[in-house]
Amino acid sequence: MDEQRLINIEEKITFQEDLIEELNKTVYLQQQKIEQLEDICRELAARIRALSEAGGSGPAANERPPHY
Repeated sequence: MDEQRLINIEEKITFQEDLIEELNKTVYLQQQKIEQLEDICRELAARIRALSEAGGSGPAANERPPHY
């Protein structure tokens, strides 16, 4: 194996290592965002459940408004 070929292989390996590190960072940040969005969805679902359980206090969802 000649010297230049070995250098090219080492450069490619270094580039791939850098790329893998960047991809790992991206996946980590995306996972954090997914977890935040899941928390928001859980909170919204809990609010909706609470509102539907207390539903007797307001107008029914299918009831026509008085101006019709």
